[in-house]
Amino acid sequence: MSTVNRYDYLLSILPGLEPIGSIPPMSKNDFISMVSDANGPIKTVKTLLLSDDLVQYEALLSEETEKDNIDIAVLAFEKAENEPILPDFLLSEEPTDENKQLSVDAIWTRYFKHALLVAKNNHSRFLKSWIGFETGLRNAIATTRAQTLGLDPEAYLVTPELVDSDTDYNGIISSWSATHNPLMAHEIIDKARWDWLEEHGNWYSFNKDEIEVYAAKLMLLHHWRRILSDSE
Repeated sequence: MSTVNRYDYLLSILPGLEPIGSIPPMSKNDFISMVSDANGPIKTVKTLLLSDDLVQYEALLSEETEKDNIDIAVLAFEKAENEPILPDFLLSEEPTDENKQLSVDAIWTRYFKHALLVAKNNHSRFLKSWIGFETGLRNAIATTRAQTLGLDPEAYLVTPELVDSDTDYNGIISSWSATHNPLMAHEIIDKARWDWLEEHGNWYSFNKDEIEVYAAKLMLLHHWRRILSDSE
């Protein structure tokens, strides 16, 4: 009979995480090192943190940020001139001015499908649930934006087959769409993510779920600090 790995020691030495807006207590790279040293769920942790790298990569492509401001943990930007930044499983055709948005959507499609494969191969219930929630939230936002602009929402959905259809996003989207303050809009979305993580933490089980939730919360804190830095 198989046993579930417990991570009592790792969870006991990880610093506590304060709510959205607080300063992250450690870097994502330091967290990866701690998980690796403790023989923790490094594959699922890196898969989660990769999503934060991709958010920044997307901002770099759209010229919303500069390379010097990037805080990546899984991707490696310092590569040879002709060597792709993205790993093979995320590669699509290089974006041009005409197809940049479609290329970004293709990257996210590949990411979520890869993440689901990682979740299955590593028996991660949390990662699978997170994919369902995250794709649902992203697609709900994309649908509202498209409808506001009179566009076809179907063209902007990413892996709709992976969405958690049991989650109701209407309250989040209503609050998000009701504000015209970009900072408040970011806060509403990220707090919704944080609240979902609180509900799915499987606290005091001392298994890999807690480590994976910690990874997702840590990257949210780093994401939010970048938002605050950009607004200053």
